[in-house]
Amino acid sequence: MTQVRTRRRQPRVELYERIVAAIHDGTYPPGTKLPSEPVLAAELGVGRPALREVLILLQEDGVITRKHGVGSRVNQPPATRGIERLSPVEALLGPGPVTCRRLAAELDEPTDFSGFHLRLPPVSRTWFWETLVEVDGVPACFAHEWAADASVLGELGPAFAAALGATVSPAPPTSMLALLIATAENRALAAKSTMGATILGKERGRAMNRPPETPAMLITQVVTADNSPVLAAKYLVPGGAPLIHLNQRH
Repeated sequence: MTQVRTRRRQPRVELYERIVAAIHDGTYPPGTKLPSEPVLAAELGVGRPALREVLILLQEDGVITRKHGVGSRVNQPPATRGIERLSPVEALLGPGPVTCRRLAAELDEPTDFSGFHLRLPPVSRTWFWETLVEVDGVPACFAHEWAADASVLGELGPAFAAALGATVSPAPPTSMLALLIATAENRALAAKSTMGATILGKERGRAMNRPPETPAMLITQVVTADNSPVLAAKYLVPGGAPLIHLNQRH
């Protein structure tokens, strides 16, 4: 049975959305620097610790770029760097046999990340997949993937939408991106990606049998069809995992 979760909105989510809304309305235009943390905290009426936490999330999601001693700058949407050819994460890890282990598949409320990148209203529901990708049986990548709103998928990717909602699948689990590519029906897909550094944290570290403080590469990706976003994802690759093979832009 499909699970539908109702998530209690947290103060950091509301603060994240306030900053994103201010970017959209031109208060903090793309390409400009955000005010310093003390000034921004005063403008938003929040404490600096809460603001700093949200700025870290905004950086992870590719909304801003932060540099020590320089400050935070709003990225031109969408921020681009890295992956040129659209390939599922399973095809980028190796060598060695790659398998996917599905940890969650739920019809869920938008998160701050998926709501921003997929342009989802707060009252909508979106498919969320949590997948652990293993190489030779060793956890190598932690994938969080969200699909667009059902009304968007109905027009742009009906086969993808139908496959997402299937209650029984005889095929082994894959990433959501692999499913999208397989059901695209010759529709041209494009992607924009960013890369950054982070740590695993407690929950992801436990799932990957690694210490919480393990450094990791974070790849965020937004996939579009006909210029409409259909999938947003975060891929977390811990230090020491098999290398991600990328085709770099020239």
